[in-house]
Amino acid sequence: MKKIVWLACAALAVLIQAPHSYAQSWPQRSVKLVVALGPGSGADLSARLIADRLTKRWGQAVVVENRPGGDGVVAINAVLSARDDHTLLYAPTSTFVGHPYTLEKLPYDPKQLVPVARVTNTVVVIAVPASLPAKSMKELIAAVRAQPGKMNWSTAVGMTDIIFAGYFKNSGLDMAQVRYRDTVSAMNDLVEGRIQLYAGAYVIARSHVLAGKVRVLAVTNRSRAPGLADVPTVAEAGFPDLTFDGLVGAFVARSAGMSDAVRERIAADIKAAVTEPEVSARLAATVQIVNPGSPAEFAAAINEQAGQLATFAKALGIEAKR
Repeated sequence: MKKIVWLACAALAVLIQAPHSYAQSWPQRSVKLVVALGPGSGADLSARLIADRLTKRWGQAVVVENRPGGDGVVAINAVLSARDDHTLLYAPTSTFVGHPYTLEKLPYDPKQLVPVARVTNTVVVIAVPASLPAKSMKELIAAVRAQPGKMNWSTAVGMTDIIFAGYFKNSGLDMAQVRYRDTVSAMNDLVEGRIQLYAGAYVIARSHVLAGKVRVLAVTNRSRAPGLADVPTVAEAGFPDLTFDGLVGAFVARSAGMSDAVRERIAADIKAAVTEPEVSARLAATVQIVNPGSPAEFAAAINEQAGQLATFAKALGIEAKR
């Protein structure tokens, strides 16, 4: 009997130790980061910086593969179909949080994307043409109210699109939305004054801001951005309902069966990588906010974002697809 009890205890100990042992031995081969945006984007830059550090830390190659297209669906499906715990999606949450409201039919199950690690926050700005007299958010909104239906706005399709459209409707602001196939056309029209407001990643507007052709009135992030210390957050400007962070992080397919211990290990290693002085300085230089977080912290932030989006979608009469 004692021998049976001992064997049972030994077996239980092995089961308890197994996830942790695997976490320590992971990765066992090269790791792929599938980036939902193209080369040169903020997410692409941070992915490559992290990949270089993780390759040295893990002793296995970490390869970045850009799979832009389909509003992030191409990259998402590539990761979900791989069913591999060595293949991670690296993307802004805006890539998929808005899909239930923007796509006619969901081509994947969002529950199959499991948060692994929060990495950075993209800086999202509210920008206007330099020719517009408005020097603050309050002056801009006052101008919109004074000229109902006369001013135009645009943003990236998806989460940002819904948040701003919902906010304008809730606030009774009559401002026409203009949609573009690409951000280059949107920025050109902003510079020329054909649209009076653009909300999107600062990296898109940066060259025009530095050239003095575009003015940034506020950032939607919770905190001020590196390199834009004089630009207030929307909350500081008096518009807290527009607050949201451009969350960027890593995900794995649920079907890959990655253990919690491995996810925690990856998150910890990514945190160590992005907080290295050289890496954090390079990210700050591209106006990205270093904001590493655990799987649980990342999941909580995404859930909060999804709840905010649902509120604005309801105001617009948009129902989530399932």
